[in-house]
Amino acid sequence: AQRLAREKLIKSALVFRLVVEQKGLSNKLQAGDFRLHPAMNLETIVENLTHGSLDFWITFPEGLRVEEYAERLSEKSAINQQAFILAAKPFEGQLFPDTYSIPNTASAEDIVSLLSNTFVKKSPTKDKQKVIIASLIEREAKHDEDRRLVSSVIHNRLKIGMALQIDATAQYVLGKPGEWWLQNLTRENLQIKSPYNTYLNVGLPPAPIANPGLASLQAALNPAETDYLYYLSDSGGYNHYAETLEEHQANIAEFLTP
Repeated sequence: AQRLAREKLIKSALVFRLVVEQKGLSNKLQAGDFRLHPAMNLETIVENLTHGSLDFWITFPEGLRVEEYAERLSEKSAINQQAFILAAKPFEGQLFPDTYSIPNTASAEDIVSLLSNTFVKKSPTKDKQKVIIASLIEREAKHDEDRRLVSSVIHNRLKIGMALQIDATAQYVLGKPGEWWLQNLTRENLQIKSPYNTYLNVGLPPAPIANPGLASLQAALNPAETDYLYYLSDSGGYNHYAETLEEHQANIAEFLTP
């Protein structure tokens, strides 16, 4: 009450105390930071002080995995990383990338619920296979114009039973703190045994490898109509596509060979 009066947010500390006691809120005022201003009346200020401290704002970009979400949360809040990973891992792919206002008092489960509910509201599909495809597109397409083309390659390979051979799936398996998406994969890396490794297993990985945004989810549902079976990414992150292995090898010689 004294601090509020000193900051000229209320006129009388005594009146504030009387109102709080009269409303039976003495034990409900919460610790933390609050947004208050002199235009608020006394009742509004009291009400604000019972509803928890300030939220914190956090942005989750498209294409992050659960562990990267956990790291970002730990920079903004007291959320335990392992607790969040444990709660969130079953929802990989369904933690909608966006900017959120989250109460400081939120638990790991609360945050998972917020993100997954946002996915339910905003995603154009809830189909597990399409969400998995969207997660692959998100990691493989750096530019908007590539999303539907990468989607077409994935769909075309799935139709003929051809292994997807997507680097991002091996990166997902190999990921570790400080390097969640290993660059410059070696032949040995691509042979790592895991159901997620699409170099060793035909078909989709068993679950999403990242959390896709709206554009990738839409691309998974609406692939471009092509006969492409191959693509590679150049140093600028732009993809080059091919229908045959010969065309793909020519792209390698043109865009990847020093």
